[in-house]
Amino acid sequence: MIVRIMGEGQVKLDDSHFIELNKLDDELLEEMESGDQEGFRRTLGALLDAVRRLGTPLPDDALEPSELILPADDASLEEVREMLADDGLIPG
Repeated sequence: MIVRIMGEGQVKLDDSHFIELNKLDDELLEEMESGDQEGFRRTLGALLDAVRRLGTPLPDDALEPSELILPADDASLEEVREMLADDGLIPG
């Protein structure tokens, strides 16, 4: 799957990593619902770090369609809330 981190670029991520990423996504959703700004910031950073660590960066000039778009590190809770689907940032 091709994942775009807004403001950074794209990475190719094997589907087998989505179990780990979904756990972080669920945690992020809970923190957003409770208004836990500190937890939200920490978990968003952990989610993006995991994508960077587990994924393979695509060249800057690659124009692959992104199947998943994640917010930038500095995205606000409100900005991320607008991006959410019913089951979080990551489907599944």
